[in-house]
Amino acid sequence: MKLSEIKNHLTKLDQIAFQLPNGQYVASHFHVTEVGKITKNFIDCGGKIRHEEVINFQLWEKNDYDHRLHPEKLLSIVELSEKAFHFSDLEIEVEYQGKETIGKFGLDFNGTDFILTSKLTACLAEDACGIPAEKPRIKISDKGSSSTCLPGSGCC
Repeated sequence: MKLSEIKNHLTKLDQIAFQLPNGQYVASHFHVTEVGKITKNFIDCGGKIRHEEVINFQLWEKNDYDHRLHPEKLLSIVELSEKAFHFSDLEIEVEYQGKETIGKFGLDFNGTDFILTSKLTACLAEDACGIPAEKPRIKISDKGSSSTCLPGSGCC
């Protein structure tokens, strides 16, 4: 989700909820403790120099049950950070403390709640580092009733 999208959603909500990939919700008394821009400059395993930027939201919860972040307050925090850091319309990444470590998530919206989506690692230079392409899997039973397998037929 891009910054412009979350701002649009926040103007239409009465309350904010974040749902984790496992279906559980972040506690309703969470705080957004940081909004910032993360810049990552790196070289992939193929030697290509890359540059990535995301807007980062950090969610935090503690035993402060009397406060709840309302959409208009989060919107004002986002707008303040836009002015301070001159954000462009970047993708949002969310940090949230799991049981063992901080997790990084993508962000989506289902019409009522913000959904924290799982992020995956990937090789960005598969063609340059020798990872073979996956071979298609076929079922021999789908190749017909012939009991012989001829070269070039694709059955073996």
